[in-house]
Amino acid sequence: MGVIFNQLGQLFLHSLPTVILVFILFIVLDRIFFRPLVATLKKREEATTGATALAREQASAAEVKTREYEEAFQAARQEVYRQREVARRKNLEQRDAALRDAREKADAVILDARTSLANEVARTKSDLDAACQPLAEAIAQTLVGPEPDNRGQERLRF
Repeated sequence: MGVIFNQLGQLFLHSLPTVILVFILFIVLDRIFFRPLVATLKKREEATTGATALAREQASAAEVKTREYEEAFQAARQEVYRQREVARRKNLEQRDAALRDAREKADAVILDARTSLANEVARTKSDLDAACQPLAEAIAQTLVGPEPDNRGQERLRF
């Protein structure tokens, strides 16, 4: 057993510089390579997490803006519909007023035409009566004969 411990001691002595070099290498690598790498990874993770959080915030802000835009667009659309309805009603009222005026004018023209026609009919009747009287007397004279003396007899009149 002593031989084994002796061999182990020599092996340890020979491996001590290697162990020291590995330990120094570990310290050097840790300070030069691993710490900056870990710091860079942490910064990258923080930046990614921050960018993700910022993206979520911007997405929620965009959703809010989109809702506001949709509401404003809907309000504008309703305003346009309201204005169209007002214009349509105004045009209907103007059309109805124009139709009423046209009817009133047409009624006035018809009334004037009827009055004029009635006057024309009355004048024509009086002209016909005036023209018929001598004709009637001529026919009566032809049928009855010459008119007797005015000894108390009247002439036939139609």
